[in-house]
Amino acid sequence: MKSSPKSYALLIIDCINSFQYKDGPLLRQRAKTIVSPILSLKEFAYEHKLPIIYVNDHYNLWKADLETIFEECKTPENKPFLEQLKPNDTDYFLIKPKHSAFYGTALHTLLHSKGIDTLIITGLVSNVCVLFSANDAFMRDFNVIVPSDSTVSLKDSDQEFALKMVNGTLGGQTPTCKELVISLSKGNT
Repeated sequence: MKSSPKSYALLIIDCINSFQYKDGPLLRQRAKTIVSPILSLKEFAYEHKLPIIYVNDHYNLWKADLETIFEECKTPENKPFLEQLKPNDTDYFLIKPKHSAFYGTALHTLLHSKGIDTLIITGLVSNVCVLFSANDAFMRDFNVIVPSDSTVSLKDSDQEFALKMVNGTLGGQTPTCKELVISLSKGNT
């Protein structure tokens, strides 16, 4: 399905992250690789006035307050990562209770109100929250794009599995961020 650029939204999942769990230090190391690609997508979205929507775990705070969650997650080790990917005042910020960005959130209503039909899904981690969100987007008839270099898993095999699911089962696309920006700039997708 072809969509006009006005019908796209950029979704950034769980990038305000504490990394304070069993595999957190490993994930923090791997997540450093997605910062630049996500920032390039944010820049494109700002230039083309596309909505940027952060959907994040709530860390048992149950407050959709970016500053509260940001402070809860900030440590000396992850401060640079968090500060690079922190939402700005024009970005949307939602909290989620479970893995999918849609479950128990206002995301579907927000997307509908903006006339969005295509989601560019990025963030952490590809085989869990990103994949579950992509699946729920597909189930709600959204077009799904998961740029391959804008998400990461703890293991390469999990990353490959998630991207294969997006391509095959969900009929989505998994270009690199650079390929996607070029394609969108030309009006192709």
